[in-house]
Amino acid sequence: MNTPQTYKIKGMHCASCASIIEKTLKKMDGVYYVEANYGTESAKISFDLAKINIEDISKKIETLGYSIMSHDMKDHSEHVGVNQSKKDKLLEIKEMRTKVFSVIPLAIVSIFVMAWDTFVQFKTIPEMSLTVSEFFHHLLPIMATYTLFVVGKPYLTGVYRFFRYGKANMDTLIGLGTSVAFIYSFIVSAFEETLLKSFPNVSYTYYDVTIVVITFIALGKYLEARSKLKTGDAIEKLLNLQAKTALVLRDGKEIEIYIDQVIHGEIIVVKPAGKIPVDGVLVDGTSYVDEAMITGEPIPVKKEVGDTVVAGTINTTGSFTFKATKVGSETMLAHIVKMVEEAQDSKAPIQALADRISAIFVPVVLGIAVITLLLWLSIGTQYLGFSQALSFGLVSLVSILVIACPCALGLATPTAIIVGVGKGAKEGILIKDAENLEKLHKVNVIVVDKTGTITKGKPELVHIQNISDKTDDELVGLLATLENKSEHPIAHAIVSYAKNKNISFDEVRNFDTIKGKGLKGIINGVEYFAGNTKLIEDLNISFDIKEIDKSTKEGKTPIILATKEKILGIVYVADAIKPEAIGAVKNLHKLGIKVVMLTGDNKNTADYIAKIVGIDEVVAEVLPEDKLNVIKKFQSEGKIVAMAGDGVNDAPALAQANVGIAMATGTDVAIESAGITLLHGDISKLIKAIKLSKITMLGIKQNLFWAFFYNIIGIPLASGLFYPIFGWLLSPIFAGLAMAFSSVSVVSNSLRLKTKQL
Repeated sequence: MNTPQTYKIKGMHCASCASIIEKTLKKMDGVYYVEANYGTESAKISFDLAKINIEDISKKIETLGYSIMSHDMKDHSEHVGVNQSKKDKLLEIKEMRTKVFSVIPLAIVSIFVMAWDTFVQFKTIPEMSLTVSEFFHHLLPIMATYTLFVVGKPYLTGVYRFFRYGKANMDTLIGLGTSVAFIYSFIVSAFEETLLKSFPNVSYTYYDVTIVVITFIALGKYLEARSKLKTGDAIEKLLNLQAKTALVLRDGKEIEIYIDQVIHGEIIVVKPAGKIPVDGVLVDGTSYVDEAMITGEPIPVKKEVGDTVVAGTINTTGSFTFKATKVGSETMLAHIVKMVEEAQDSKAPIQALADRISAIFVPVVLGIAVITLLLWLSIGTQYLGFSQALSFGLVSLVSILVIACPCALGLATPTAIIVGVGKGAKEGILIKDAENLEKLHKVNVIVVDKTGTITKGKPELVHIQNISDKTDDELVGLLATLENKSEHPIAHAIVSYAKNKNISFDEVRNFDTIKGKGLKGIINGVEYFAGNTKLIEDLNISFDIKEIDKSTKEGKTPIILATKEKILGIVYVADAIKPEAIGAVKNLHKLGIKVVMLTGDNKNTADYIAKIVGIDEVVAEVLPEDKLNVIKKFQSEGKIVAMAGDGVNDAPALAQANVGIAMATGTDVAIESAGITLLHGDISKLIKAIKLSKITMLGIKQNLFWAFFYNIIGIPLASGLFYPIFGWLLSPIFAGLAMAFSSVSVVSNSLRLKTKQL
């Protein structure tokens, strides 16, 4: 299995978990590639099936507290992210909630006792009575025992695995810190009288630290899990678009079946307000279909016989039947879901820094904590006495272990990527991976193909020059009646124009084609000719060639309608400019981006279109390999280049560009050909894609800042570095609170990206 497959990993609690999984699996014979992602709690794994299987891989990490969910265990009906079953995730969150709510009352009692003791020291309130003091003296150890061994069990397991296998993660830090506080307190409680004889000041216990720290961290992990659930809701919403059943015609009867039973070529009936179950082509009827799912546009699109429809889109008022062309995993919706899944699970280059830090963070923190304790005992004893130095050293040890957990660091990038990719999918912007999303905001040159990107990619009737006594509609009606008998693309453009304008067709007799020149036929007793200038020259009719030549240089194709005696009019057919292209280029200029048009079309046509749209530079009459060289030229000048094309004939250039952008139309989605796909071929979505990249990267940088800020400020404070100067010593309780809410703040900041306007 050389292609990496994504698997859900159970038991991941922090960024260092991802590092442990990667290092462990990479050492296995037969495993080619491993990339673990804490944000999505999953791993991409590539391995040799001849040497190893997924069960062997799972067993390897089970001893470390992790396990792999194989593909056959997935529940795609209730999806929240890459390989994540919503049902399992909700069950896990429910268990976390139960534990958190069971321990919160204990934490409140502990804080009450701690606060009372603090106020007593400042002589603001009287001391507790002996009875009350003794009650809490015996109650706190019981509460701490429950908290540590029931709610804190995962952290104790982390300590065990550290000593057993030498692998340390967040659980190890929390487990060591709270265990040390608990064991120290237990020794003081059990041997209080003996210890007081040798160390008069050793009487304070830290049961409250064990209780409150575990409570805060458990609460933080619960809130983090709930928040992370929301980051992956894009896929769930996409899957909810899928119809559950389809109404098919079998043996002349309408039968409702599940969509996984639909086969290729089957005729499907769609009624008003019905969801379209699979991709297909209309064979009967007409309607308007809401395609907001794939385009982001709210206005329904008219569908007639021959038009394509896409699974998940919604019919409005009419009824129609269509033939299934793509079913199951072939549908456009399935491709979108797969692409969003893979993109959300991918890592952005900016994440590499956080991953490298996380990989060494836990061992370094353990070292700092031990050194801090030793420094307190060696230096602090000289000034404070052994018992006070031991007490402060213990507080510092626990505080460092608690505050330094790299959870926020591990969540900083993936949570923002998950939200950004999901937001893009809703806007009709499909992002292949996080790397492309990161690169896009740095782009300073965008190279665009003409046909299908700036222009619509199919001929349309763009101008009518009427020199007869007939109306424009009558003129087009005569021309369309003749052209209706032709299969030429230009003929289709004229006929489509007439149909859209509801212009009626007459009957034509003695129809004939004149090879290379045009066609002729008799309509209502009059013989008409339609074709190019050569046909008119053959009829010996004089005409003004200058106006026609001018239009030809602008990329327009003239079709002249005439009788044997005179010209009635000229219609011009061209590949029309997309209405949104001019505005899109203006907005790209506002972002400081240079726009270059590459085309195989002739220079006159290219220059004319570029002038209308406002494009900065034109390279015309180029072959696909020439487009590739143009991209390389810009890159050699130090430019970051994005290429927008149709994803097929522009494939070499798309691959060479720093970011390849496919302009996908209908169901022909060039998902695999480029890093980013703009559904419906709408170039204005390119602006939204760049803005999405900018706000996502800003969110990641903000997240990384806060993640580093917590640790850079927290560790020196927790170690007691400022105690000799300011008398500051961070309580482990506040360390636990800071660590818990650092993760929540990072996830919340990522979720904030959902509210941003593109």
